Amino acid sequence: MPADGGRLAGLVRGLYQPEGAPRVDFRLPPGEPALAAPDSVSWRVFKNPVSLFVGGITAVILELAEPRVRTGVWEHSSFRRDPLPRLKRTGLAAMVTVYGARSTAEKMIAGVVRMHDRVAGDTPAGTPYRANDVELLDWVQATASFGFMEAYHAYVRRLTPDERDRFYAEAAPAAALYGATGAPASVAEWEARLAATLPHLEAHGIMLEFLGLMRDTAILPAPLRGIQAALIRAAVAIVPPQARAAVGLGRDWDLRPLEARLIRLAGAAADRFPLSGAPAVEACRRMGLPGDYLYRG
Repeated sequence: MPADGGRLAGLVRGLYQPEGAPRVDFRLPPGEPALAAPDSVSWRVFKNPVSLFVGGITAVILELAEPRVRTGVWEHSSFRRDPLPRLKRTGLAAMVTVYGARSTAEKMIAGVVRMHDRVAGDTPAGTPYRANDVELLDWVQATASFGFMEAYHAYVRRLTPDERDRFYAEAAPAAALYGATGAPASVAEWEARLAATLPHLEAHGIMLEFLGLMRDTAILPAPLRGIQAALIRAAVAIVPPQARAAVGLGRDWDLRPLEARLIRLAGAAADRFPLSGAPAVEACRRMGLPGDYLYRG
């Protein structure tokens, strides 16, 4: 059964709950399905806060490498000024997309789409962009799927080729609601998307500014803050080598062997330890399943 975990449970829940925002109750409405099923690969992957943190950073590295996405993120969000609330909003959006009741997820996603409708401009090089451009939405969805899945695969539990393909395919209903109608539905489609986008990826000072913010902002609970820098290096380590070379993240960002072992230990522990109040646990209860359903085996 899920452990209350006391202070730790509260800290983990706090990673997904922005201050002052209405609390999302993943137990409601009882019995209403999510966009992905409880037996999906997605429900197993997204329950792990260690790989989510790592994979989220990997995804942002790849997103910021694309000039139009980078300009839109950096000029039209509070990330630079106040990164922690922005990270929590992003984390909550991921949890609602995967575990929230379908009606809750659809309402949230519709709000995000309306907000993105107002985001448009030109890059410093003069290239126009719109946040709801399908090409950019497809890239953002692709990088998110790759980052979260690859972090789980590398630092928690190895996924089979079939599981990896299923993970991409399971994101399709949510991706379509966001407008990412061409998001990859398999590993092969991700690799094709990456190959097509690689010529447009580039190094930029904003990338180092982002990684500095991730290193210096007190994001994780105090007991885990000592490995925060290692988790950032773990994120860089799983960036595809061609993309890492394109953005100029060299050997000084390499993950050390001891750090890799510690992160895998933390990832494995998080995968076996359900905490009451965590979105994955609450969503299982909404569906009439035991709270530890995703943590068995």
